[in-house]
Amino acid sequence: MPSIRRSTAAAAALAALLAVTATACGPADDKAAAPGSSAAADNKEQGDGGLKLPKGMPTSIDDLKKWQDGGWRNWDEWARKAQDFANPIIKDHWKNDRLAKAKAAPEIGVKATGAGSEFGATDPEPRPVSAIQVARPYHRNMAPVGKIFFDSPKGPMVCSGTVVQDPAHPGKSNLVWTAGHCVHSGKRGGWMRNIVFVPSYNDYGVPMSRVGSSPAQQATPYGRFWADWITTSGEWINMGSEESGNGGSAYDFAVLHVKPENGGGKSLQETVGAAIPVWFNAPSAEGINFVRAVGYPAAPPYDGARMMACQGRPGRLVMEQGTPAMDRIGCTMTGGTSGGGWFAERGGKLTLVSNSSISSNAHTWLAGPHLGPEAQRVFDGISRKFANQ
Repeated sequence: MPSIRRSTAAAAALAALLAVTATACGPADDKAAAPGSSAAADNKEQGDGGLKLPKGMPTSIDDLKKWQDGGWRNWDEWARKAQDFANPIIKDHWKNDRLAKAKAAPEIGVKATGAGSEFGATDPEPRPVSAIQVARPYHRNMAPVGKIFFDSPKGPMVCSGTVVQDPAHPGKSNLVWTAGHCVHSGKRGGWMRNIVFVPSYNDYGVPMSRVGSSPAQQATPYGRFWADWITTSGEWINMGSEESGNGGSAYDFAVLHVKPENGGGKSLQETVGAAIPVWFNAPSAEGINFVRAVGYPAAPPYDGARMMACQGRPGRLVMEQGTPAMDRIGCTMTGGTSGGGWFAERGGKLTLVSNSSISSNAHTWLAGPHLGPEAQRVFDGISRKFANQ
């Protein structure tokens, strides 16, 4: 595990991201959840060796072993309801070589022209902005950002995520912000499986061909953290589509509560040395001078090995009448960036104001949900859930 010296350096280096200048810069119930409601995985501590299964699920050692031995691959009945969520720790399931083989999550693409253009609130399409590399090692420059790995019906996949501050546990947060489609497939599917977060993945940004054989201290410098609870919006679950952007994209956010694979008393925030505050109800797009989107693009021409960033002044994109305007910037990042945080400065501090959700099919821009009251309800719900733990 990282030393205290490393954690201190991570906390001190958060402001460094602001100094980077981008050059010409990518579980609900069967009944419909009420708009604005959150869908949460209702886990109950059960089983052996720290494994968790939700209420109503098999709890015998044999059943747990079947899950570990591959029972999770049965996607015939894709778990959708809150009580169906299960994410028991499978120790060493995500070894370095398997992490390196994970593909970008299904890209949610939108036509480069005309998307939302019938709505007057949509701003002109931004010019493409080339992504730039975040300075390495990542634990000194953007330690709270990492990759989220999960198993889907299409195999192991990857998104991006950010360690965020938890008001219920100052300095000791175990919360990770990402996109809803990185944990739940929306109206036609259910929960992803074996969901883990790896902060500062591939710390020195070596080529992906070498990551699988890299020492653990470089590939997973802070270890692997398994989600034991997840909340996402009811709107995403009931409206969202993995195939193309729609009104559900305006609510495409999720929060994970995590715990370390190998146990230990330190929180995620204490382990990495930093966490980002979330700025809910921030000024609309025209009220923020710039945002920087950060993530690990994994679809060509990228390979998921490096943390990248795009910076720009956001515009508005309305996907469906009656849904909130999303924020949009020019950016060339591709699939795998999904869930990665969008950061803006507030009072001299870095804050999270959105996450990558959709892109143009040509990868010329990214759009993310504006974090309004729906997002705050999702966040507050998971924070309260673990407030006394």
